[in-house]
Amino acid sequence: MKDTLFYKIVKPLVIFFIKVFYHPKVLGLENIPKDGRVVLAGNHTKWLDPIMLIAYNKRQIHFLAKDELFHGVTKFIVKGMGSIPVNRKIHDKDALIKAIESLNNDLCVGIFPEGTINRTNDIIMPFKIGAVKMAFETDSRIIPFIITGKYRIIGKSVTLEFLKPIKIGKDLDKSNDKLMHNISKKIKENRK
Repeated sequence: MKDTLFYKIVKPLVIFFIKVFYHPKVLGLENIPKDGRVVLAGNHTKWLDPIMLIAYNKRQIHFLAKDELFHGVTKFIVKGMGSIPVNRKIHDKDALIKAIESLNNDLCVGIFPEGTINRTNDIIMPFKIGAVKMAFETDSRIIPFIITGKYRIIGKSVTLEFLKPIKIGKDLDKSNDKLMHNISKKIKENRK
């Protein structure tokens, strides 16, 4: 499936914005496959995270995004970017079904398993099971990513690192815990 027209138009602007203003350090790009179904899953630090992921991924990412963004001024943008709406107040099966359909069409789906921006003092918040569930249902690999540092215009900025792909086992709770542990461990290492 080709990128949406809006995504193609917006992506060069996103790349320019991120590279010029935040000059991030990006590692592990070789871990992202050029085609086939893949789930990008990682920690969520700021509203800029999906924008940075778009800037450094050659493929269109179909993000799961809170359904509030599909109303008002942001509606045109999130729809045009090929995002999938999620009602965070319920166990949203429709969002999971749409994500699975996207993966079955060999697309790239992006998800922040914490479910929202982490504004706590914890390294990460508990992961919801959606990422591992959709990966298991579609036999997709998960590419974990970590975002560390601060989005600063001056001085050292943020780091984005894509980790090695992981395969999900039948025990989804165990796989979810492992994904959360691996991401948390890598964030701790990068903060030293």
